Amino acid sequence: MTDISIQTIGKFVSIWGEGPIWWGDSLLYVDINGHKLVKLNPDSGEEQVWDMGERIGTVVPTEGEDFMYAGDTGFVRFNPATGAKQNLGDPEAALRESNRFNDGKCDPAGRFWAGTISLVRETGTANLYCLDTDGSLELKVPDVTNSNGICWSADSKTMYYIDTPTLQVRAYDFDQESGAISNARVAVDTQAAGYESVPDGMTIDAEDKLWIAFCHGACVVRFDPDSGEILRHIDLPCLETTACAFGGPELDRLFVTTGIHKTIEEADAGKVFVIDGLGVKGVPAFAYKG
Repeated sequence: MTDISIQTIGKFVSIWGEGPIWWGDSLLYVDINGHKLVKLNPDSGEEQVWDMGERIGTVVPTEGEDFMYAGDTGFVRFNPATGAKQNLGDPEAALRESNRFNDGKCDPAGRFWAGTISLVRETGTANLYCLDTDGSLELKVPDVTNSNGICWSADSKTMYYIDTPTLQVRAYDFDQESGAISNARVAVDTQAAGYESVPDGMTIDAEDKLWIAFCHGACVVRFDPDSGEILRHIDLPCLETTACAFGGPELDRLFVTTGIHKTIEEADAGKVFVIDGLGVKGVPAFAYKG
């Protein structure tokens, strides 16, 4: 097993960092509670920070210069050069006091999947949605509570998805042409694997293994989704590890976003950590093609 190094990068400190994704030469991520969208170039150290005026749970690139995000006002296209916003759908406008959008990513066909979280922890009142490339919006998984990590296998035939309070990663058969999902099953049971903290953001590597950040757990863990086996556990010096993504020119660096604990003071809480020397690579991110 290779030796690893762990360090923080960037100067920005999030209240609750989330949703990292590598695009071009930079890491995009959000500070949900700080209402910020952040673009960080690890090589130059340049950071761009946009105040979005609302909580945004996740951000994805488009094929152009715009970004897409899911936030308090639903699915939004954002032009970082002008600040212009275009709302493309707000399926839970009536639930704004109790729900907000949380994690999400684009599938291999360029659809934007994002789900909601019940802020009042009411079981089964949140949902997972998909914004198709033609602008149509579809409910994909109802009756969830805290919609979180989502990713797809290399052959695009399997979608993996976390509803955090279930303490599980579910696998679905995925039809890339239509975006249909079926045959839900448990791929990883994190509680059975011995974790008392909860699974949050997730990414997949080039070997089709899952990497999960554990909220309140101070760690990221690599799992085999076929067996549910723990393949690697990496501790980090920050309790609220929220999400992870591979990046860098070779996609061999694992970036981990973090949040600030409500009562415990930690030196690097809210920073982005980067883990080097893992000996495994990620896969390129997908952009929204609408």
